[in-house]
Amino acid sequence: MKSATWVRSRRAGAVLAAGSASALVLLALAGNASASPHPGKIAIPQGIGASELTTLPVFGSTDPSMPETVSFVLQMRSQARLESAVDAGMPGGYLSVGQFAGTYGQTQSNITALEHYLAGYGITATVDADDLNVTANGTAGEFDSALSVQQQQYQVPAVKATDGHPGRAAMMIHGTTDTPLLPQQLGSFVLAILGLDNYPTYSSDAVKSPSTVKESSGSGQQIDLLPPSFFTQHYNLNPILKKGATGAGETIGIVTLAALNPADPEYFWNNVLGISTPANRITIDNIDGGPLGGVTATAGSDETTLDVEQSGAIAPDAHIDVYQAPNDDPGFTDAFYAAASQNAADSVSVSWGESETVIQDAINSGFEDPNYVQAFSNVFLEMAAQGQSTFASAGDYGAYDAAGDEGTTNLSVDSPADSPWVTVAGGTTLAGTQEYGSGDTAFDITIPAERTWGWDYLWPYWSQFGADNETDWIDETIGGSGGGFSVDEPTPAYQQGISGVNHFSAVEYLTPTDYQEIDGLYLPTDFNFNPSPSVSTGSATGRAMPDLATDADPQTGYELYFSEFGAGEEIQDYGGTSFVGPQLNGATAVIDSYLGHRVGFWNPSIYQFATQANSPFTPLDTTGTSNDNLYYSGTRGQIFNAGSGLGIPNLAKLAADFAKS
Repeated sequence: MKSATWVRSRRAGAVLAAGSASALVLLALAGNASASPHPGKIAIPQGIGASELTTLPVFGSTDPSMPETVSFVLQMRSQARLESAVDAGMPGGYLSVGQFAGTYGQTQSNITALEHYLAGYGITATVDADDLNVTANGTAGEFDSALSVQQQQYQVPAVKATDGHPGRAAMMIHGTTDTPLLPQQLGSFVLAILGLDNYPTYSSDAVKSPSTVKESSGSGQQIDLLPPSFFTQHYNLNPILKKGATGAGETIGIVTLAALNPADPEYFWNNVLGISTPANRITIDNIDGGPLGGVTATAGSDETTLDVEQSGAIAPDAHIDVYQAPNDDPGFTDAFYAAASQNAADSVSVSWGESETVIQDAINSGFEDPNYVQAFSNVFLEMAAQGQSTFASAGDYGAYDAAGDEGTTNLSVDSPADSPWVTVAGGTTLAGTQEYGSGDTAFDITIPAERTWGWDYLWPYWSQFGADNETDWIDETIGGSGGGFSVDEPTPAYQQGISGVNHFSAVEYLTPTDYQEIDGLYLPTDFNFNPSPSVSTGSATGRAMPDLATDADPQTGYELYFSEFGAGEEIQDYGGTSFVGPQLNGATAVIDSYLGHRVGFWNPSIYQFATQANSPFTPLDTTGTSNDNLYYSGTRGQIFNAGSGLGIPNLAKLAADFAKS
């Protein structure tokens, strides 16, 4: 048994363990907008970034004349009624934005009252068509006065590249640890106020091979550089494409937090892949002024590029709307509300997120409550009601999503993928032989059958890959398909009664040996490594993730063209669940064009299809260390398995099932 101390984070997060067989402890605390000592005013949640400010150095007050954009996310009316309709597949038909706003958006009198209040401080407001999101523009000083806060300047330290993810340069940001206040009559219908800080909260789900692997690997007969056409062939979309359904008349939506150079995907489609695509098919919508820093891999532009390249190659005649926003709370939410309010995108994907641990950290620190999570779920619910299919990547740290942003091995899943109103895209590793090294140092790793992606299959080879020791190698290769059970979202209706949703098998390679109490929670900080774990079983509650899976392992990954890599480096191999979301997005455009209408939110239908004798999914239900996401394994005979969901899809069969339903 190898022991390791494994804390890389700036601060600890909450422990997320949903019915696991491990020793991890679940102590998730939730609150509501708190009562305020200010007479006639109540406190409103302000996003996740505020909790991170408490550990950063302050460099004076924010210039009161600094222009600022703040989002006021409003409560949805009759939410339970809409949830029931979406669960039932919208039997009355999809809603227009106007129909949604008239029944479920906020009342015009409430919106007018909020606009009037803000105008009294010199702040102008624009209301999205769904009547759920108000974007306000003013100065930092005006917002400080209107919301009874004081914004400060903070320095965010640089983040080193790790686990195949890029690093981030140090930066100066603004924010406040004060809770914003509104008059009670306004606060009663405002769900969250986002934008009083611009902390860079979210990370992309694109990932490269660990550095040691990259340096040691040879050409590889099936390791990398797969074209998008592999996806359409392997998951059986080609029969639909061959019938002429190539996405014509459909619009793909990409929500992202980094800028795109449209010339890159155009070059990829036309010159690298040699396929013909319509001219001017990309529309860029800069949300809240657009991403900061221009087109750069450091900010995540490689993520945006691959999202557009993959989805657009699979549906070569579809139009593409890119909603690119700053990497902060209001930017992310505003991008989704824009996609919903425009209702132009028939399908939407997102490959950015954060662990639920970060959210729980903010909740337990007193800076946030579940309203923040609800802000995302509400817009996803609206999109489902309008017939917009939405996909979110599950994450790339296996069962330990918090490894990416909190540096801990507590079991956790990704947000906003945890919403019950999105289809969560998990990852697999393809079957085949991976060749590494050359000459006397050459060796192979054989994957006998397509499996849930988990880099534990690399762990026994630490010395061959040139790592200094086994423990450091494990730290370098914490990678796999996100998956597990949410502690923020309950089990949705469409998952109830599906075998495997509330029961799982697990292989516990990493057993916690020590904990640190942070914000009233116990966070595992040390672990023992067991190279041959036995299979344990457990039960769980909460939204189970992902919903389905396709190839995402960088060791069996795809080609990406990104000109910013530099001459001779423009084409590289990439992976991550970042590929699965946009690939399913493109596949939906193909299916929609084939059927002649939107298929809408996938989940109520696909869970029903999976219970049928002729299911369009092949479950990855092998039990043990040959099929896990570093913790959750398959269970023979189950329809659902955490880490891979319903399994790998047969997209032509799925399209036929959609046609029947």
